[in-house]
Amino acid sequence: MRKLIVCFYLLTMIISGCSSGVRDYHVASDGNDTNDGSISKPFKTISQAARIAKAGDVVTVHEGTYRENVIPENGGTDDTHRIVYQGGKGEKVIIKGSEIVKKWDKVNNGVWKVNIPNTFFGNFNPYQDTIWGDWFGNKGRIHHTGEVYLNGKSFYEVENLEKVMNPKQLKDAVDSLGSTYTWYTESNKESTSIWANFHDSDPNKELVEINVRPACFFPAKTGLNYITLRGFTICQAATQWAAPTAEQVGMIGPHWSKGWIIENNVISDSKCSGISLGKEKTTGHNVWLGDMKKDGAIHYIEVVFRALKIGWNKENIGSHIIRNNTIFNCEQTGICGSLGGVFSQITNNHIYNIHVKRQFTGAEMAGIKIHSSIDMLIKSNRIHNCSLGLWMDWMAQGTRISSNLMYYNDMDLFTEVDHGPILIDNNIMLANTPYAECSEGVATVHNLFTGKIAHWVDNGRYTPYHLPHDTWVAGLITFFGGDHRYYNNIFATNKEVMKSKAPSGLAGYNDSKLPVGISSNIYFNGATPYKNERDGSEVKNFDPLVTIEEKGDEVFLHINVDDSFKKVKTQLVTTQLLGRAIAPSALFENPNGTPLKIDADYFGKKRSEINPFVGPFEGMTEGKQIIKVW
Repeated sequence: MRKLIVCFYLLTMIISGCSSGVRDYHVASDGNDTNDGSISKPFKTISQAARIAKAGDVVTVHEGTYRENVIPENGGTDDTHRIVYQGGKGEKVIIKGSEIVKKWDKVNNGVWKVNIPNTFFGNFNPYQDTIWGDWFGNKGRIHHTGEVYLNGKSFYEVENLEKVMNPKQLKDAVDSLGSTYTWYTESNKESTSIWANFHDSDPNKELVEINVRPACFFPAKTGLNYITLRGFTICQAATQWAAPTAEQVGMIGPHWSKGWIIENNVISDSKCSGISLGKEKTTGHNVWLGDMKKDGAIHYIEVVFRALKIGWNKENIGSHIIRNNTIFNCEQTGICGSLGGVFSQITNNHIYNIHVKRQFTGAEMAGIKIHSSIDMLIKSNRIHNCSLGLWMDWMAQGTRISSNLMYYNDMDLFTEVDHGPILIDNNIMLANTPYAECSEGVATVHNLFTGKIAHWVDNGRYTPYHLPHDTWVAGLITFFGGDHRYYNNIFATNKEVMKSKAPSGLAGYNDSKLPVGISSNIYFNGATPYKNERDGSEVKNFDPLVTIEEKGDEVFLHINVDDSFKKVKTQLVTTQLLGRAIAPSALFENPNGTPLKIDADYFGKKRSEINPFVGPFEGMTEGKQIIKVW
């Protein structure tokens, strides 16, 4: 088989020609780093290729497990001269930040111990590295970036040996039974000891791995632009807490660069974050903890201005594409980004099981948690079983959140202290709290909500707004409440919210200080309309029975439709209708400055120009509907 592959690549090189100096490098588990990296003489490590690859080069990694933290040395020069790192077609290529550990000694009752010399870890020992940072909540104990895995499943760190010997189920953990697989560590200058409760398994006969690396693919230098990473399985890294006021390191990330494409990967088991689009270190690193005399919000404003000083703008930073990835089992975020994700697109990713162990807490956990999502598109993602699905925090301006499927989250979407314009359209949000906001300048259009809409006003924080389609800060302002638009949405309060008697619908905007535009929404099961709503419909005696059904990799939405859906008088939502967000005086428009029209539904189906159907699906028929939504 190898001979056939060699012949194929040699033929490809002959046809394409080699005069340009562009190289195709290859990496194979049976290679050697003293080789030349050709298909017939591949490197053994991705890191060797990453040391020499230059703009236009392609690094193809062949089947196998590579236990590395790949630190690229160079970047591409533009979108047509990238450095591409790719898994071989049809081959399973795994990058792990962990190592296999054997020679466990049995203690008793399923508990085993291993003693590891610290030379095993090199310059970074995750069992001496504690998780910390601004807005991190440790729940009164120490947490390490290390981890123990049995056949790929992570254990739960505990703070003393007694909880390994006699583990108890954690009430907060989603997998309560799994929380009894515990581990504890002690470390000194010479060695690190780990005790772990494997229950009925023998760790010397199973695959047992521990975190040893702080990342899996992350540059040490900033400004390495136009890199593509695709076709890998990437997992098990000792990532640190990614605060917005700190250097945000994920298992993967561009590290304050421009134009990366991260696509078609399977990403899991990061101690904190999977993908980070976040900021670098010189603008501040956990600055609030370094100076508690000032509020954290003030520190973050200072970080923003320091970022502008070092070139935070569209020419240098952001414009990344994150698409078609599967991301799960990360305990802080699936994707995060403070400042560094501007002008980016996050599309068609499947994100789940984020912050489900619940051993620590803080203000930064979500499937996707972005600070400063300027002109960012978040579209067609499936996000479920997370503490919070999407969290758009500070400086969401020109942001569009469109056609996402969110369910089984504690909360689906939170917009916090943003001034807009933000467009939320054609989403399916089925949490008990599908949407919470403490923001202004938001347009919420053609969505399906179950549960309550939560909102409040924060007069205590002044946060930045920007020139349209730009990072440049135009001013700071606090929040007054209002400046919202709700058009053509479905509010279908579920039975659990009905039992709690929590307020749902849009009546909470009745006393907004700033103007609101609310019309043509439909309300079921006690959801209450805005008091001055035009062309809305309140249907108290009909339950649309909205539920989700998962069948393997497919997801189906069940919804009961009656004639009240068709009776809602709607209009096509456009830039002209939405107007300007008040604080930045910026239009609801496309990132290139052209007017927008919400003339397509969740699936991209053309909407009626005269009376588009309420909710995310155009032209639903009456009766029980089963709609494949993923």
